[in-house]
This record gives sequence, C-alpha cells and structure tokens, in this order.
Amino acid sequence: MRRLQQRIAYQFDDLGLLERALSHRSIGASNNERLEFLGDAILGFEVADSLYQSVSDANEGQLSRMRAHLVKRETLAEIARELQLGAILRLGPGELRSGGQTRDSILADAVEAIIAAVYLDGGMEEARALVRRLLGERLAAPTPETRRKDPKTRLQEHLQSIGRPLPRYEVVDIRGEQHDQTFRVICSTALAGNAEGEGASRRKAEQAAARKMLERLEEMDE
Repeated sequence: MRRLQQRIAYQFDDLGLLERALSHRSIGASNNERLEFLGDAILGFEVADSLYQSVSDANEGQLSRMRAHLVKRETLAEIARELQLGAILRLGPGELRSGGQTRDSILADAVEAIIAAVYLDGGMEEARALVRRLLGERLAAPTPETRRKDPKTRLQEHLQSIGRPLPRYEVVDIRGEQHDQTFRVICSTALAGNAEGEGASRRKAEQAAARKMLERLEEMDE
C-alpha cells in the first residue's frame, strides 16, 4: 500500500478507501464496485475537459474517439500494470485461481476505483490531478491514431458508401484458459471474400479482421 501511494503520488488520510478500491466483488460486500462507478465518471470528465482545452483543432467526433481510446478497458489495464496493481488486488479464491489479477476488466475497474477513492479522500482537484498523472503523455499528446475511427466503423462506412452489404463477423476459434484467451474471427464481405483476425477479446479480433479487410480493399483499388 505504501509503494502504491508512492507510485500514484498521493498519500491517503483514510487508507480504508484505498483498501476498498483494491477489493474485487469476489471477496464480499466490501468491494470496489460503487467506487468504480464514481471513478468512471470522474475519469470521463477530466479526459473530456483536458482534450477540449488542449486539442483545439478536433471536432466533436474526433474528441469522442480520443476520449473513448483514453478511457477504454485496455488503456486502463495498461496503467494498472504500470502501477503493479495485480500483485496487491484483493480477490476471492476463485478469481485468484482463474488468474483474475491479470484480467483487463478487473485491473481497469481497480484504476477507476482508485480515482474515486482519491476523490473521496482529497477532493475533486486531487482526483483530476491523479487522472492527469496516470494518463501522462497519453493525455498530454494524443497520437493521430486516436482521432481515427476504428477499423470496423471505417469498413462499414466504406461499404455503405459504395452500396455494398455490411460485413459479417464470425468467431471460428477460441483458445486458452478463461483468463488468457485468444479469439479468431473471420470478417466476410461480398466484395472481397474473407479476412481473419486474432485478439485477446472478440472485439479485438473483429477489429483486427476489419483492418485486414480494409487493407485488402485498398489493394483492390490500386
């Protein structure tokens, strides 16, 4: 707990709030679900405000995509691993056995809960400052890629623009244990056949397959 407070650069007056933020629902009633709800709102507000202030040339759609990229589960799980949260999360026996301490969803929820715990302990300005520290360069200098629509959306809009049927996605394989799975998905279009993609979730695999399909369509247009 002491090392975690050093990593987030915040010292709690009420350590019980931090303990609850690190407590998954699998341990019982005193868990971080309510804190997660509150932290999600604080995170979203601070990211939206920071992007509005710092990225003056972005339109509403680009700002929304940048915010979604910054607050998504995968980004928060990366932050949790940087903070080494997996080693100190409080999990029930079942979650421990299934590798819950490495699962993106549990790690991301803990980050949101910590933001809420700081808010309750020190106020909104402390919580907003924590969000800025946790996101760091991700928030200070958003990459051009965060402004772009995701591959699935781009593929759908491209096919609609040329009057073609929408793509279909099918999960054809799932490998690995529940906490460490790899999904394989086929994206099918009437225009360019099938393209495969893999990822640690169905969503990631679908995006990978859509990206490959877009590349194939670009080659066809050359």
